[in-house]
Amino acid sequence: MTVPAILRRGAGFLALWLVLAGLNPGDLPAAIVAVVAATWVSLRLLPPGDRIISLPGLGALAVRFPRQSLEAGIDVARRAFAPDLPLNVGTVGYTPRLPAGPARDAFLAYASLMPGTVPVSVNGGVTIMIHCLDTRQAVVQQMANDEARFIRMLGGADA
Repeated sequence: MTVPAILRRGAGFLALWLVLAGLNPGDLPAAIVAVVAATWVSLRLLPPGDRIISLPGLGALAVRFPRQSLEAGIDVARRAFAPDLPLNVGTVGYTPRLPAGPARDAFLAYASLMPGTVPVSVNGGVTIMIHCLDTRQAVVQQMANDEARFIRMLGGADA
């Protein structure tokens, strides 16, 4: 671990503290303890790697997520309150480009936040089974698009 990596991680946690708690000098001792503890645990659980998160990529995900989530939530609500809307509940297989590991796990956690679909299992270590309300929708293509955005956020240029 390098000092710059530790400082970047700590600065991120300090920024998070300031966003959540605001700037209050009385909270400074608690903030220091929380930031140091969070940084230490974070570095133990996810040591710094070669990847640096792309801020434009992160921004693109952050801007797109609320709209996509709202659209999917409205679709789920419409289906719940209009029984005449067709459902074709089931699972579809998706083969991710990300290798097994923390990056894929983070992508699947992100994907699970979208209403109407949820990654439920890994089939043979390669194919991710996605539970969805309508298997006739372009679930696999949507996952591929979201994964490409996620890879760009991770600094991957090949997506």
